[in-house]
Amino acid sequence: MGPEMMQQFRDQAGRFGARFLTDQATRVELADEPGGIHTVYVGDEEYRARTMVLAMGAEHRKLGIDGEDALGGRGVSYCATCDAAFFKDRETIIVGGGDSAMEEAIFLAKFASKVTIVHRRDEFRASKIMLERARALDNIEFLTPYVVEEFVAGDDGALGHAVVRNLDTDETRELPMTGAFIAIGHEPQSALVDGQVETDAEGYVVTEGKSTLTNRPGVFAAGDLVDHTYRQAVTAAGSGCQAALDAEWYMRDTPEVPVPEAMPAAPPPEAQWAPAKPRA
Repeated sequence: MGPEMMQQFRDQAGRFGARFLTDQATRVELADEPGGIHTVYVGDEEYRARTMVLAMGAEHRKLGIDGEDALGGRGVSYCATCDAAFFKDRETIIVGGGDSAMEEAIFLAKFASKVTIVHRRDEFRASKIMLERARALDNIEFLTPYVVEEFVAGDDGALGHAVVRNLDTDETRELPMTGAFIAIGHEPQSALVDGQVETDAEGYVVTEGKSTLTNRPGVFAAGDLVDHTYRQAVTAAGSGCQAALDAEWYMRDTPEVPVPEAMPAAPPPEAQWAPAKPRA
């Protein structure tokens, strides 16, 4: 299972000398020059290093309505690719009006008996081709201009129905379903480095080409913090590997600057390991 595998990954990293600090980083100071020292603050504690990998991810935007958090994982989801198979032959809804919502609906329609796309406007942000693909499927319906007001549990404690409201008439009604997928976008968690590394208009950290290099020397970024498109565990893990290699090569090729004494000393690794092979 996933949690067990994650713990094994963590244990293995620990055997190779990795240290873990489960706390909230409150501030970072990034060096400008190659070989400079970057500092992460956790409250009053300082952690300094020559390289830093940013992997803060991106959070799903939420509706912020009653029942959304309580029924998370019990019918309310933010990823049809992840959870659609749990709703085979069941009635579901998608909340949203962009390309992501259409993609989610099209994928979910392969499993669910019915998919209702709930959107607050009669017009959609989705591209014409994505909208046409969704409209072409018999088990996808559109409900506009409506918003979801509340998610309500059924007798089994899982999602039973949603209360939706017509924005033109203000009329409310109950919409039965067992699965609700929220597809209203993501928010990259880049506030910690805002103004220190380059980000795009949506707040995703910008990297150079296919690498994980940011515009700051010795600072790398990986995972959903840089990914507009895929946002899957396997792609995030793959870019994490890229960032680790990019950081190692940076350390190899950049003149060493002594790390200040303020950085806690690392414990000796419990196992020996061989460095990565040089790049061709």
